[in-house]
Amino acid sequence: MAGGAFSRFEWMLAARYLRPRKTEGFISVIAGFSFLGIMIGVATLIIVMAVMNGFRAELLSRILGLNGHFTIEGVSEGLSLYDPIAKAVEGIPGVKSAVPVVEGQVMLSVRGQTAGIVVRGIRKEDLAKLDVVTSHIEGGVPADFEDDRGVIIGKRLAEQLGVHKGEAITLLSANGPDTAFGTVPRIKSYPVVGTFEIGMAEYDTIYLFMPLEEAQRYFNYTNLVSKIEIMVDDPDKIAHYRNEIAKVVTTPARLNDWQQINMTFFSALEVERNVMFLILTLIILVAAFNVISGLIMLVKEKGNAIAILRTMGASRNAILRVFFLAGSTIGSAGTLAGLGIGIVFCHNIEAIRQFLIRVTGTELFSPEVYFLSQIPA
Repeated sequence: MAGGAFSRFEWMLAARYLRPRKTEGFISVIAGFSFLGIMIGVATLIIVMAVMNGFRAELLSRILGLNGHFTIEGVSEGLSLYDPIAKAVEGIPGVKSAVPVVEGQVMLSVRGQTAGIVVRGIRKEDLAKLDVVTSHIEGGVPADFEDDRGVIIGKRLAEQLGVHKGEAITLLSANGPDTAFGTVPRIKSYPVVGTFEIGMAEYDTIYLFMPLEEAQRYFNYTNLVSKIEIMVDDPDKIAHYRNEIAKVVTTPARLNDWQQINMTFFSALEVERNVMFLILTLIILVAAFNVISGLIMLVKEKGNAIAILRTMGASRNAILRVFFLAGSTIGSAGTLAGLGIGIVFCHNIEAIRQFLIRVTGTELFSPEVYFLSQIPA
């Protein structure tokens, strides 16, 4: 029989077998379900992996954008000589910034409402280096922030407590001055000069930014800071930057990197992503076995036609290629359809979430549970 491998005749015959007659309706049903199985499996794999990767990338950018890739902390209560250390570290090639920070936990009170928060004391020029924060402050960093009085709080925290710009809030710290009657809580009021919204629910709820000098006075950190946060160009080159930073930091200090600080959190995300990939791959394998079972039934049904083709001169390989083309056509069509559906779904995933919220009346992807205010993909 004329024609080489994957000839026009083989393609024509494979296409004919994909359009069975009424007597072969069950085979067409099997082929249809195989197509749908592969399409749904591929689309689900793309959507889930896109969301998992987006979730990790968004959390990584927000966590590291606020907390730094490396931190230098004092061995005892605080870190002294922080300005010379920060300048020396910023001189290392690849280091974008080294920011002294005073950090402490306090209780915020306003109109009888209270909330536990984390105060971060930072200079105005250093706050401007945190793009993840300053890019989400309406109007930029307020001018009032540098008068050592104004504070900036998370938008979600402000909404929960009903705090508006210009309103005063009270901070209470248990680490107050020691007296003859014991330790007296430190209580002080500050006006809110701005709000920020990073998009990460936990940070928008618990963080408050205060000028560095005022935070040092409030926490009694005279000439001390809690730590120096370092941002680098390539956070994956941990070993390289650790060695370079260790060379310029001569005072006793602890150097931690972002993987050490967030090891448990990101390890859990990595395990979850790998397991989801494995489970969804098994779904696609099940759909592939459906294609194989459909082909086996088709071969059994076409036994007489195969005998006639062999009599007419068709080789074993030619017959094999005909059914290979039939199966691969179903698989390829299902894969391409799943790819298209997955991409379209990911591109409109937030609009789909909002639609489902309106239809069902339930909160999907709660920011309090998943940290982010939108589904990343």
